[in-house]
Amino acid sequence: MKEVVVKVEHAIKKYGSQTVLQDVSLEVEKGNMIGIVGRNGSGKTVLFKAICGFVPLDEGEITVNGKVIGKDVDMAQNVGAIIENPGFLPNYSGKKNLQFLAKIQNCIGEKEIVQAIRLVGLEPDSKKGVGKYSLGMRQRLGFAQAIMENPDILILDEPMNGLDKHGVEEMRKLLLALREQGKTILIASHNPLDIDVLCSRVYEMDEGILTEVK
Repeated sequence: MKEVVVKVEHAIKKYGSQTVLQDVSLEVEKGNMIGIVGRNGSGKTVLFKAICGFVPLDEGEITVNGKVIGKDVDMAQNVGAIIENPGFLPNYSGKKNLQFLAKIQNCIGEKEIVQAIRLVGLEPDSKKGVGKYSLGMRQRLGFAQAIMENPDILILDEPMNGLDKHGVEEMRKLLLALREQGKTILIASHNPLDIDVLCSRVYEMDEGILTEVK
């Protein structure tokens, strides 16, 4: 039997009178790539934030790598994530931004940062400030940030956002390569094609209700 590394059990999240997660349950086995499709505002991002530990549930429980979020740990461990638009310091280069972020965990060095930047198709030695990056370049840098510490689980909210056709193709190849390495990957997108090409299991989120469709 495959190991379940992400388990969501009867998750309910409300903001005021609006229920954005309605009794959501999900199991993701190690090494799988699963996709969640749904229009903006359907609850995809809130679910991913809850899995990471960024927002608490009102009811239910989320377990990541055997640890219950909010009980055993505050934040999911060994997880790389892109949630909404990646935020960076605009006056610093992409590499400098990643160096700042790497100091939080202090578990990687220059070599891993440079490797991650190259993997996503950016130039490590560029001195250009991130504030002058295109949306697609910022998205690539967000991807580099998510993978640079070699996490076992990737949680990617609209990872193709802002990428041109060539960029989308490059990211798909990178995601498939990461899956081949045994990474567990959760992707949310409003573009069903991205999900269909990459994922063995697909769910639809609509008004906070998660339904398996493939």
